Amino acid sequence: MSRAFVKDADDTFDELPDRPVSPHPNLVTPEGLAAIEATLTRLHEDYAAAQASGDRAGLAMAARDLRYWTARRASAQLVAAPASPDTVHFGSTVTILRDDGRRQTWRIVGEDEAEPARGTISYVSPVARALMGKAVGEVVRAGHSDAEIVDIVI
Repeated sequence: MSRAFVKDADDTFDELPDRPVSPHPNLVTPEGLAAIEATLTRLHEDYAAAQASGDRAGLAMAARDLRYWTARRASAQLVAAPASPDTVHFGSTVTILRDDGRRQTWRIVGEDEAEPARGTISYVSPVARALMGKAVGEVVRAGHSDAEIVDIVI
C-alpha cells in the first residue's frame, strides 16, 4: 500500500484550525492589553517546552493559540478610562436595578476580557450596547426586562 493512503496517529496534531477572530474592533482596557501580553509570554514558553520535549500535540495547540493571540495583540486598540462618570462608556462599571429588584454590576470591557461570572461584559454584548451612552436614572432594555442605571463608576 502506498504511504499516501496511510495516516499516522502523530499526524493528527500537525495543524489545528485557527481560532475564530471577531469581526468587531479589538478594543481593550489597559488590564486587557496586559493580559494579552502575559498570555503571549506564557504561550511562547509553552511552545518552547513542547518543542524541547517533542510534544506534537502541545506544539500544535501552542502554535494555534500563538497565532490567535498574536493577531489579537496586533489589532488591539487601547481605550483609556472614561474621562467622567456622567455616561456609560467602554471601561465604565455600571450598576443597574432590574424590575424584579435584582441589582447587577458590570464593567464593560473588550471581548477577550469579558467574563460575566466575574462581573465583566463585552462591549458588543446586547446589555452593554443598551447601556452605552446612557446616564444614571435612565431605563434600558436589559435582556427580557427593563433596568434602571443607578450608578456609573470610572
